[in-house]
Amino acid sequence: MSSAQAPAQLLIRPARPDDALACGAISYRAFKAINESHGFPPGFSGPEQPAKLLASLYSHPGFYCIVAESEGRPVGSSYMDERAAIAGIGMVTVDPETQKSGIGRRMMQSLLDRAARRGCAGVRLIQAAFNLRSLSLYTSLGFEVREPLVCLQGQTRQRTLPGCVVRPASNADVEACNLLCLKVHGFHRGTELAEGIQRESAVVVERGGHVTGYASSLGWHGHSVAATNLDLQALIASAESFHGPGILLPARDTALFHWGLAQGLRAVLPMTLMSQGLYEEPQGAWTASIIF
Repeated sequence: MSSAQAPAQLLIRPARPDDALACGAISYRAFKAINESHGFPPGFSGPEQPAKLLASLYSHPGFYCIVAESEGRPVGSSYMDERAAIAGIGMVTVDPETQKSGIGRRMMQSLLDRAARRGCAGVRLIQAAFNLRSLSLYTSLGFEVREPLVCLQGQTRQRTLPGCVVRPASNADVEACNLLCLKVHGFHRGTELAEGIQRESAVVVERGGHVTGYASSLGWHGHSVAATNLDLQALIASAESFHGPGILLPARDTALFHWGLAQGLRAVLPMTLMSQGLYEEPQGAWTASIIF
């Protein structure tokens, strides 16, 4: 990281709907630059893709979104998921022309200050493992590496598992899913799950007539929780495809990782889960979303 200072006139402010286009273009350029410099595909197919994502978040009441502005124009942006007791920080992007000047640190500190004011039990994020600049930044701000993740893409050869029934989730499943998440992680993500049910992206797996796992959606923006690897494998196998770059598995779960590779899934990205504040070692099977 550079010791250069952020622009003196830098303003960190709440994002507005009309920021989405400019901030989407910055996100596209920033991810394209860092990914391609390490031999990975750009994070987005074009600037329209992140602009659409940001536009949806800027109008979502569960997300706190910020823009870094210099001389009247956006030079960076980020956002924080506030739908659970644990907050999750999403894309921290800075215009490549103004990187290494402390803008990313200023935005991160603004989000952490917000989380502290709200009394969040903890804050988590996921970063690209090859991006040593962001790894160093987050570590210097008090985050700890918790889990190496691997992003898998493709479709499993086996589409169903014996004894497991995967079906769309309904509102009647939320209580059972929340209890399962509490057991595995120590907190629940019920609001996120409810939104997945509303979007018709959420699924549950049952064994013996009981819910033993769920996914808010299967892919980059969804998380999964299950009692055992068998239940999680059933959820993964049920997917026609994973949205976005893929699904994020804990790489230390060797049995699950090996199963995915044996099923024909391919590893496309190395990622890292980091946390600040409350963290309990998961007591079950799980996958992360790109936020946490």
